[in-house]
Amino acid sequence: MKKTHKPATIAAHAAGALDPQSGGVVPALQPATTFLRDENYELIRPDNTYSRDNSDNLRQAEAVIQALENADETLLFPSGMAAIAAVFRTLPNGAKVVVQSGIYWGTTAWIRDFCTRRDIALIEVEVDDLQTACAVHQPALVHIETPSNPWLKTVDIQSVKDASTATLLVDATAATPILTRALDHGADIVMHSATKAINGHSDVLAGVLSTPSKETEIWQAIHADRKMAGAILGPFEAWLLTRAMRTLPLRVERMSQNAQALAEYLLAHAKVDDVFYPGLPHHTGHKTAQKQMTGGFGSLLSVLVSGDREEALRVVGRLQLFLRATSLGGVESLVEHRHTIEPHTGIPENLIRVSVGIEDIGDLIADWTKALKE
Repeated sequence: MKKTHKPATIAAHAAGALDPQSGGVVPALQPATTFLRDENYELIRPDNTYSRDNSDNLRQAEAVIQALENADETLLFPSGMAAIAAVFRTLPNGAKVVVQSGIYWGTTAWIRDFCTRRDIALIEVEVDDLQTACAVHQPALVHIETPSNPWLKTVDIQSVKDASTATLLVDATAATPILTRALDHGADIVMHSATKAINGHSDVLAGVLSTPSKETEIWQAIHADRKMAGAILGPFEAWLLTRAMRTLPLRVERMSQNAQALAEYLLAHAKVDDVFYPGLPHHTGHKTAQKQMTGGFGSLLSVLVSGDREEALRVVGRLQLFLRATSLGGVESLVEHRHTIEPHTGIPENLIRVSVGIEDIGDLIADWTKALKE
């Protein structure tokens, strides 16, 4: 695929992934874990030795994301957390890292534990203090998430990058490479939980890292670690991911439109105290989101309903189209009472996290109208 092609074209053609053997217009699934050598013990395919290192299906999926990200190289992992862990494992004992506060709790919990075990100095700071912290501490690594989950805080990627010489790791899961190409805004590595919108069908667990330069020392270490540790995505999951990404731009466009409309409706509702969504003008990160996000503001939003925990649970319990389940970015709309899942994080008891799908927006709004009634 040409670099000049737009995301919709790259995705629809799966970056040129075909099956040359059969002439099929979609790639074949090859589940082999090991590959043949000839009589001289030379590999039949020099790039295929053992599937713990690579496979055709893996490379095909990586090629799509690489093109969408405008990256030099992309690596897939078996989960988003596996991708984040691969970056942090490159840090030496005694290093220093700056991490944004209020990001996905699973990330925060793992980083805290890892840094404690490895004697790594961890500095957690709010969005507004990121640049100052980077300039003062001059860490080896900076990790941010924009928009963040579940607070939808938006970070100016380039400003954080300019504040220090640190490697900047950006979790852009909620944005997807369709809405934000973080590498174009200064990120050294962009991470996505591909389980979410990149796959979008709630049937693949995957994570991905992309970089603008595969020759850096940290990227080479990540590359080697993935191979030796076996933290790689299987061929079937990679094949499913490639299939799903053919509709990624369409899905993201529809989900963003639906989320914007629902956020505006809920913000105006008498029984809602506030809505966190970067597409709303009152959102503190709205201007930054306008600068970094193109084509919409994503499918994730959080709602503060009027009342206490019981009222929030009542609303969640009455929703019919919004399925009560953990995750985001799928074609089906999901809803989660976050305090029930993570009461120890200080999340408000009346906060409801919402992942908006591709259903008819009239039906989605009607579902909330009924749920918010007395």
